[in-house]
Amino acid sequence: MAWNEPGGNRNDNDPWGTGGGRRGNDQGPPDLDEALKKGLDKLNRMLGGKGGKSGKSGGGSSSGGSAGGFGAILAIAAILVVGYVVVQSFYTVDEQERAVVLRFGEFSTTENPGLRFKVPLIDRVYKVGVTNVRTAQSSGQMLTMDENLVTVDLQVQYRVGDARDYVLNVRDSNEALAYATDSALRHEVGSSSLDEVLTEGRAELGVRVEQRLQSFLRDYGTGLEIVRVNVESTQPPSAVQDAFREVQRAREDEQRLKEEAETYRNRIVPEARGQAQRMIEEANAYLSEVVERARGESARFTQLLEVYQIAPAVTRERMYIQTVEQVLANSSKIFIDTESSSNMMYLPLDRLMQGTSGSASGTGSSGGRTSQAEIGTLADQVLQELRTRQDNNIRRSR
Repeated sequence: MAWNEPGGNRNDNDPWGTGGGRRGNDQGPPDLDEALKKGLDKLNRMLGGKGGKSGKSGGGSSSGGSAGGFGAILAIAAILVVGYVVVQSFYTVDEQERAVVLRFGEFSTTENPGLRFKVPLIDRVYKVGVTNVRTAQSSGQMLTMDENLVTVDLQVQYRVGDARDYVLNVRDSNEALAYATDSALRHEVGSSSLDEVLTEGRAELGVRVEQRLQSFLRDYGTGLEIVRVNVESTQPPSAVQDAFREVQRAREDEQRLKEEAETYRNRIVPEARGQAQRMIEEANAYLSEVVERARGESARFTQLLEVYQIAPAVTRERMYIQTVEQVLANSSKIFIDTESSSNMMYLPLDRLMQGTSGSASGTGSSGGRTSQAEIGTLADQVLQELRTRQDNNIRRSR
C-alpha cells in the first residue's frame, strides 16, 4: 500500500525525508514564510548576526527575525551596488570611434579603440565616430559680383577630425557647419561673375568654397574636416532661364566650331608642310642636277678644246656629224636642198620608220641588233631615195 493512501501505515517515511517522524493527517507542503525566514536566518549568520531560536519567547523571536531581515536587505543592496560599479567601470570603443573622457566635467583624455576603464559617477565618456563620411546639403539664392541673382545647390562631405574639439568646442556641429557653408558660399559667389558661376567657373567655385569653409571650421575649432565640396547645380532665376539657355547653346556651338577648326588646322598644316618639304627637296635635286650637268659640259668642252687644238678639221667634222644626229633624232620630216636642182627633197622619216619597225618585228631578233638593223635599213632607204631623186633631176635637166 502506498504511503499516501488513506488508512495506510502512519509510521512510513514521508517524501520530505523526516526519518519516520509522525505528522498529523492534515500535513501539507512546507510554509513559504517559514522557508523564507530560515533562509534569512542563515544569511544573517553568515554575515555575523544571530538567528532566531525556537526555545525563546515569542517577542524575542520577532525581534530576531526583524534584525535578520534588515541585514539581508543590506547585503543584497551591497551586492547590487558592487555589481553596478563593476559594470559601469568598463566600456568598449569601436575601431570607427574615439572616446572623449571628462572627469568632474573637465577634459581628461581621448581613448583609442579597445576595452577601457572609467571611474563610475566621476567620469563621463562621449564616443565619436571619426571614420564615417557625413553629408550636408546647402542651397540658396544669392547675388554675384555683377549684381545678378543665381541659385546654387551645394553638397558638403565631411568627417570628424578632432574628437576633443568636436565634443567640447561646439554645441551643435551641424548648425555650425551650415552657417559656415552658407558664409563661404556667399563670399565666393559674390566675388564671381554670373558667367563664371554658370559655366566654366563652376568647378573652380567648388574648390574655392572648400578651402574657405575648411578655414572657417579650423578657426571655429569645430573639429570637423572637409572631405569634398560638390557644386551640384547653378541656375539663373526662372524668369531668365530661357535666355541663359540660348546663351549656353551659342557658347557650345562656338566651342564646337573652334574644335572643328582646330581639327582642320591639324590636318592641313602637316600636309602643307609635307608638300613644301617635297618641293624643297625637288628644287635641291634639280639644282644639283643642273650644277653637275654644267660641270660635266664644261669638262667635256675643255677636253674637246684640247682635241680640237690637236686636229681641228677632224674635230670640226665630228662635231658637225654629232650635231646633225641630235637634230635629226628629234625630227620626223627632213627637207634636203640639192646643188643640182632648185627643188628641195622631202624625206618622210616617220613613215619610213613605221615600215622598218614592221619588218624588223617579224625577224624576232634581240633589242640591240634590231636597233642596228633599223638604222641600217633606214640609211639604205634614205640613200636609195636620194639616188632616185638625183637621177630624176638629171633626166629633167637633159
